[in-house]
Amino acid sequence: MGSGKQKNQKQLSKKSTKTHKNPSPLGPKKSAIISNETAISKRMKTKTKKKKKKGIVNGKESNFSENEQKKEKNEVKTKNDDVIQHPTPSQQLSYFLHQYQSANGIQLSSLELESYKDKSMLELSQGTAQSNLAEHMKIAFGPSFKEVLCEKKLGEGKIDPGNPALLVISLSALRSLELLRELRPLTRECHAVKLFSKHMKIEEQVSFLKNRVNIACGTPNRIKKLIDMEALGLSRLAVIILDMYTDVKGYSLFTLPQVREEFWDLYKSYFHERLLEGDVRICLYSQIPAIPRATEEARFD
Repeated sequence: MGSGKQKNQKQLSKKSTKTHKNPSPLGPKKSAIISNETAISKRMKTKTKKKKKKGIVNGKESNFSENEQKKEKNEVKTKNDDVIQHPTPSQQLSYFLHQYQSANGIQLSSLELESYKDKSMLELSQGTAQSNLAEHMKIAFGPSFKEVLCEKKLGEGKIDPGNPALLVISLSALRSLELLRELRPLTRECHAVKLFSKHMKIEEQVSFLKNRVNIACGTPNRIKKLIDMEALGLSRLAVIILDMYTDVKGYSLFTLPQVREEFWDLYKSYFHERLLEGDVRICLYSQIPAIPRATEEARFD
């Protein structure tokens, strides 16, 4: 009889263990309710976060989130104010003079600053894409652009060889090639001259400059050498484009140390007096950094 009771007790214990193997001890209905509540609470937290961004918490405005919003707006404004997309002649001149004084370690007097005029700077067309240099030059040179920039014939007594009407100055050979591609609509008949040292011998450039040249593009060092040699002339020069492109390292024509020195050497040697006399106009091509207020105010004091 004792063995029979032990068997019954074992069977009962096995049944009891089977009944407690349910993975959800609270039952399927209760677990479903809890999972729904969890999902709802997550959604409520997400909505609260969104309201906080808008400056509303529990139906009330939050001063903290308002301040955050103002901060974000000011940051965006500051970023937009860091550069000027379409600089006016006055903005171009202020930035140009700031760079001129900084690079050469000088401070121009108010009398000297009066010698520089806004009309010496060329403003690009606002309605034309920034990367369409050919179209900008058509507008800048006006109705005579074909005769000045596209004509191939020398014309005895009228056009001297090796004297471009448009000179484009950039910080590198690679950038010069990019700018020449933008100018292709103007250079199909009369090819532009490449004035940089990379893969180009100076003798080849001298030979090319014995023909009519309307457009030339290159780097400061090679341009100066060719002017020094009297191979490149300036008698027809009307517009100088200074490319303000910034490379991947953040350098530009005015900030890359060696190139900057070479440019200002070129400028002081051959362009400074012509700019003051109104014989040539300069254009800062592409966006430029915002001009410091103190510098701009000093110009008008």
